Amino acid sequence: MNPGALDDGAVLLRIEASHLPGRDCGQAPDFPGYRNIHVGVQRRDRRDELLELHPGDAPAAVWELEATAMVKESGWDLRGPYVQGRPGGRFVYLSWGTVDDAGAFSMFRRAKLWFDAILPDVLDTAVKTGLLVGRLGLTDSSGQPLCAAVRPPLIEWSAPAI
Repeated sequence: MNPGALDDGAVLLRIEASHLPGRDCGQAPDFPGYRNIHVGVQRRDRRDELLELHPGDAPAAVWELEATAMVKESGWDLRGPYVQGRPGGRFVYLSWGTVDDAGAFSMFRRAKLWFDAILPDVLDTAVKTGLLVGRLGLTDSSGQPLCAAVRPPLIEWSAPAI
């Protein structure tokens, strides 16, 4: 999708992930271990509706989400079908789960990609250009799927220069 072709106020949110943990992650003290791991973006208020599942052993994963930027007193507010939370507390969920032989996904953990740490000038540029990029690795320091709150330095938010 060409960001310049989006409607006014529209922002393409591209999440670029690398360093996935593998298709199988063994048992650890605080981790029961899982097989046939996949990750996808969870739709707002629909825990079982996921965008583009990627296997845990993929070399990389990219998701493109359409969002709308609305001006608020405190700055820009991004909304969209995959954006969770309330104004001032927006984020995107990456859901980790297993896929069984029938193709059913069972979530076991999520990573919450918070927007509150996006620098104002980066968000201003993203609204002008129509593109906001979040880059992150998806393996935590224990070698397991990344989960919980994800803010810099775990994720780098950027926008192309004008």
